[in-house]
Amino acid sequence: MNLVGGFTESEYMARLKILQQNMQQQGIDAVFFSTEHEIRYFSGFFTQFWQSPTRPWFLVVPQAGKPVAVIPTIGEPLMKRSVVADIHCWSSPHPTDDGVSLLADTLIQLAGKRSKVGLLKGRETAVRMPMADYEALLRLTGVIEYVDVTRMIQSQRQVKSTAEIDKITVACDAAGDAFDAVPEQLVCGDSLREIFRQFKQSCLFAGADDVSYLVGSAAADGYDDIIAPPSDVATCEGDVLILDTGCVYDGYFCDYDRNFAFGRADAATRSAYGRVHESVDRALSILRPGVTCAQLHAAMNEALDPGGSSDSGSVGRFGHGLGTQLTETPSITSWDQTEMLEGMVMTLEPGLSYGDGKIMVHEENVVIEANGARLLSRRASPEIVII
Repeated sequence: MNLVGGFTESEYMARLKILQQNMQQQGIDAVFFSTEHEIRYFSGFFTQFWQSPTRPWFLVVPQAGKPVAVIPTIGEPLMKRSVVADIHCWSSPHPTDDGVSLLADTLIQLAGKRSKVGLLKGRETAVRMPMADYEALLRLTGVIEYVDVTRMIQSQRQVKSTAEIDKITVACDAAGDAFDAVPEQLVCGDSLREIFRQFKQSCLFAGADDVSYLVGSAAADGYDDIIAPPSDVATCEGDVLILDTGCVYDGYFCDYDRNFAFGRADAATRSAYGRVHESVDRALSILRPGVTCAQLHAAMNEALDPGGSSDSGSVGRFGHGLGTQLTETPSITSWDQTEMLEGMVMTLEPGLSYGDGKIMVHEENVVIEANGARLLSRRASPEIVII
């Protein structure tokens, strides 16, 4: 049976089995989630209604059995199409008790009054409820001990199933078609706003469900910013353009960029582009299960600066995990000792400073397989593309 979340029921049951085995090993009686991606991952509840901050949503996973949803009534029909059979609802928004007492009762019922309940407390996580409500939950649940399960959950989500990788591949292919069309669609004089609009349309026509992330920049002989929204300023000959996109297919992202130059690229830009391209090649040459993020970072940094004096600087890392979120753990940094595992999907994203405050960034998407890495994005040209 295909559920609302885009997978068969067996996919979700396999995820729950892994989680509950880990809970049993660590003596955790229940885990509760309040954030979009974890609730979707373990239940199949998939909606864009998360864009509204008004209502809280909760999922409680006991040590055995299916999850229990504690959600606003408005979400009950959709939740019934997930693997969740037991759904506790309240009318939200509520002026005094927006699901807190119902969540407390559910936790006590499933885990017990003197129990250990897991929640996400670590890096790149959040508890999605008002702080006052969280404090009220602690009071209502008395002596329940709340423990951090960040490492447990992130480690599980880092390894993708074949079905997950297939969805990321579709997103990568859609972006690839759009990138391939850029030299034919754009002309010098187009504004970034026009370029962004055309690129998003191309991604959608190529099969993406959404282009929820698109950033970029264009400036003479190189750019100094890669996260800005588009402007109406016209591009000029000699401008270097970067487009960095997160296309989405069935809730799964791609995340990679491409660089272009209008009319010409100066020697410094061509050199910087070649170095970041070589940095990705270095990563591809050593990527395999067992290699750590720190080892990847060292290899990529050596290609950028053979003397080893440079670093990822203010960008902070040379890549990251990828999945239902544009950026997931782990991070390719000098300090992250996470080992690559078969099934991980990663971005390789070296960045280099050059010239007078210019930067060059290049990104590819890969999946880790038994004998190495397989590109999910189409490998960029070894030389910057001229429009």
